[in-house]
Amino acid sequence: MTYTVDFGTVSTTGLESSPVAAALAGLRANEARYFKNKYDHVFTVEPAGDATEAVDWVHRILREEREIVISSRPLEATAFQVENIRMAYVFYESGLSVNVMYTLDDPKKRAVGFKLSEGMEVPEELASRFKFARQKSKLAGTVRGSFFVIKNEY
Repeated sequence: MTYTVDFGTVSTTGLESSPVAAALAGLRANEARYFKNKYDHVFTVEPAGDATEAVDWVHRILREEREIVISSRPLEATAFQVENIRMAYVFYESGLSVNVMYTLDDPKKRAVGFKLSEGMEVPEELASRFKFARQKSKLAGTVRGSFFVIKNEY
């Protein structure tokens, strides 16, 4: 069942099994606010089991680009296009959010982003490979993030 993320009233719907559900819900709401304000796009998510195409695409890029396999269970995912950018998000039970920004007409503007919900540890599969910068968010608290540039075609 598709869920429209409301950034006005943050809800843990679909994320209840996460030990940092409230922080992950704030992170998801923060993304929803960004896409509404920048692109007038309504951010919706589905249970990961119903969004296998998006999850598989994100996991393929992680595996093929950096040999990364996320150990946490995916809870929700979404994939959509705004302007010339194909986007995908996967929200994991651990509190991790992984997004792919894949610009269709400019191979130099393609990246994978990682965001860690407040209160979660850096996942072992990312800890030795990435440094995480901190940023403050009214909806998500203190978020740590990192990214890498995608080199291949997907």
